[in-house]
Amino acid sequence: MEIMSLLLFISAIVVLMMGYPVAFSLAGVALIFAGIGMLTGTFDPILSAMPERLNGIMTNQTLLAVPLFVFMGIMLERSKIAEELLDAMTEMFRSLRGGLGLSVILVGMLLAASTGIVGATVVTMGLMSLPIMLKRGYSPSLACGTICASGTLGQIIPPSIVLVLLGDQISSAYQQAQLSQGIFSPKTVSIGDLFAGAVIPGLMLVAMYILYLLVMGVLKPESMPVNVDSRRNKKNIVHFLSALFPPLFLIVAVLGSILVGIANITESASVGAVGAILLAAVKGRLNLKRLQEVLQNTVRVTSMVFLILIGASLFSLVFRGFGGDEQVHAVLSNLPGGVITAVLVVMLVIFLLGFVLDFIEITFVVVPIVAPILLSMGIDPIWLGIMIAINLQTSFLTPPFGFALFYLRGVAPKEVATSDIYKGVVPFIVIQLFALLLLSIWPELVTWLPEKIYG
Repeated sequence: MEIMSLLLFISAIVVLMMGYPVAFSLAGVALIFAGIGMLTGTFDPILSAMPERLNGIMTNQTLLAVPLFVFMGIMLERSKIAEELLDAMTEMFRSLRGGLGLSVILVGMLLAASTGIVGATVVTMGLMSLPIMLKRGYSPSLACGTICASGTLGQIIPPSIVLVLLGDQISSAYQQAQLSQGIFSPKTVSIGDLFAGAVIPGLMLVAMYILYLLVMGVLKPESMPVNVDSRRNKKNIVHFLSALFPPLFLIVAVLGSILVGIANITESASVGAVGAILLAAVKGRLNLKRLQEVLQNTVRVTSMVFLILIGASLFSLVFRGFGGDEQVHAVLSNLPGGVITAVLVVMLVIFLLGFVLDFIEITFVVVPIVAPILLSMGIDPIWLGIMIAINLQTSFLTPPFGFALFYLRGVAPKEVATSDIYKGVVPFIVIQLFALLLLSIWPELVTWLPEKIYG
């Protein structure tokens, strides 16, 4: 059984690396190994629990937030609100050294807080800002790194789809960990807790990105020239404010309703979806064709997420049937150094898996296996969730398989070499690893705000 659980995990990764669809790869490999296990007598026949798991997935009210947030993000992207915001902010900061880069980071932050979709953000800013940055003399590597890093802020800044999915898994793992300790009235952790815990680390990352650009402006001023011909005027300011207010209003409405306690995650997601429709209508960019495109894309993305969740549930069930969870628990519990070493090993494994697996696969496959074990060791669930989220965000930037790099490569001009993209993201990877170090030293950076809001 020990060998089978290890072979199951390795086989799933190999099949995924071969390019087969994720959901079918996870479910197919799991069923093949379950069949082999039944024939050889090494498998605990627990597949009868699968219908109950499917019913739990389909009736999970929290996961209703996924299609609503996806709809909100796609609607904002298709209605060109993001492009208008980037254009207005560029006009405001273009006369500062590194001002264009700063505007890309700030717009990435606002898009992250209003869409939460990494691919859309990277592609949008890659199409709009990269040609302008190159035209104004920015270093190709610096420009590419700034766009990729700011585009991945949607992983950590709420409302993030990653935090929604991760919060659901962490909540289940936390209850499972408490039940294993004999606590039959377990405490709960909500997605709102993770949203509150992500606010300070997300803003901290934005500040560190901006600080890096300011330092580069001093050390290597030739990498980000000043546009001496531009100047602010009243028209630019009015354009900036009119472009900033709509997404800012939506952010306050969605995130504020969660943090203040007026609405739960699903209700706030519906507020965001309706708000995105109203903003598109006010801007005169809502029509039947665009609405149909947004709905079709929302169904496509949501179906993909839920299909992967079903495949991952089957995989984890078979993995547990081979005793894999007990083996992982034994390995992590017996590591020298206790909890610190266990967390370090898990973070390293997630970071390495990020080279080859998507964040959804890691969230649905790896987190349910390791999170209950770590939480049973007394780790704060909100802190663990945010640490995993930032780690997954780092995987988007890690060469050679970082998804943000692929998104930008697909829209970057031909004169931009792939090596420029890889070289540009390295400093931002270092920044994010440093952020993980800071959060591990001062977990209060994560836990303070949830405690203040929710007690």
